[in-house]
Amino acid sequence: MMPTFLVAVDLTALLLALPRLSADLGATNIQQLWISDSYGLLAAGLVITMGTLGDRIGRRRLLMIGGAAFAVLSVVAAFAVSPLMLIVARALLGVAGATLAPSTLALIMNMFRDEGERGRAIAIWASCQFTGGALGPVLSGFLLQHFWWGSVFLAAVPAMLLLLLAGPFLLPEFRGDRAGRLDPVSVGLSLVAVLLMVYGVKQLAVESVPVVPLVALVVGGLTGFLFVRRQLRLAAPLLDLRLFHHRPFTAVIVALVFAGVAMAGTGLLVTQYLQNVLGFSPVASALLFAPMGLGVAVGTMAAPALARRTGRRAAIAGGLVGSALGSLLLVGVPGAGALSTVMIGITVLALGTGPLFALGTGLVVGSVPPERAGSAASMSETGNYLGGSLGFALLGVVAAVVYDSRMGGTSDSLAGAVAASQHLPSGQGAELLHNAREAFTVSLHVTGLISAIIFAGLAVLILAMRPGTRSTPATVPEYETTPA
Repeated sequence: MMPTFLVAVDLTALLLALPRLSADLGATNIQQLWISDSYGLLAAGLVITMGTLGDRIGRRRLLMIGGAAFAVLSVVAAFAVSPLMLIVARALLGVAGATLAPSTLALIMNMFRDEGERGRAIAIWASCQFTGGALGPVLSGFLLQHFWWGSVFLAAVPAMLLLLLAGPFLLPEFRGDRAGRLDPVSVGLSLVAVLLMVYGVKQLAVESVPVVPLVALVVGGLTGFLFVRRQLRLAAPLLDLRLFHHRPFTAVIVALVFAGVAMAGTGLLVTQYLQNVLGFSPVASALLFAPMGLGVAVGTMAAPALARRTGRRAAIAGGLVGSALGSLLLVGVPGAGALSTVMIGITVLALGTGPLFALGTGLVVGSVPPERAGSAASMSETGNYLGGSLGFALLGVVAAVVYDSRMGGTSDSLAGAVAASQHLPSGQGAELLHNAREAFTVSLHVTGLISAIIFAGLAVLILAMRPGTRSTPATVPEYETTPA
């Protein structure tokens, strides 16, 4: 549970630290986006590779290597002296983080062979992950209140050292005899495809002449096509696309990606809204934002019991409908009850995603034999990481476009408007700040509406994707899922 918790803490803690470190390092709006999601981007691109590597060299060994690298790179990030240095450090932290999640989830599959115990263990694992995400901003707010922004990264170092000392004695080792080999070409193609696609999305909204972003999107799409074609031709692919013949598996992977998009984009906007629109301190904002992560944790813990009553598919779809309703509440944020509306909205949104993350992850990992558990776990985590990264990129860019259109070019970000208002005459500063907050609130409205549409669409997808006829040995030989 420890590395799972810490990776989540490291990812969400940056949300509150971003305004301060951006001001200290002089980061531009686009650099802020890269600082936010370079971690998740590299993790998404490499987590499948690391899952297969763990199956080959040993899951505990890979966990120890990743933990050591995570500790060292956290120190580097804490003492970064430029936006570029921090972006690179965050990207390398993503490489280290990619080793942790699939290793821990695959080890759970080894330690708990009974289906009931395994389901509860995965629910606890998922709740720990989202509890870390909830407490990350709280820890960040406390540290920012007393120390400089680099302390947010240093918080992970002692716990990772404890993992390195205790892990060899407490964790079992496992490696699969039939694990797929690493294919460097497939690794390179997947990385290039993800990087170019996200880069193109980021730059498309800010470039006056969008030639380079469009080229990046086209090349990224073609690279992704080559990656898929190669996987279909390899005898031992890096990504086993045969699993997608199982329709519930496909629906869950798609849902994990798009739920991550909606949650990450909403989280990015809400944290900034609490600080720069409502004027709460970092500590207060962290406490107010905590229900989002804790709501997911509660939802994941309740998911196994809910599935026994309603069935797994109905539990996941019902939760997503609740998330859509919670997202719609964010559309009505302005007014005297703005804070209470935000709190209720993010709590309901998060609570509804719990069954998807707990039951869906169990379905994905349970679709393969134990010796391929690391690879399957990496596919689940790829959906989470890729969704989070795209959420920061896509919804972050959409929010920036809405904000810029409302401000008419007088300000490129809310944080910039807050800083500029302090150096203007009182009347001009107050007017700029009022207009910036109104524009940002409209961005939050748009984000809430998009999230509601995403969650509602995913609920329909889960209900519609019924299991097909039993696959023959030529399609998905040993990957049939045990019926609920």
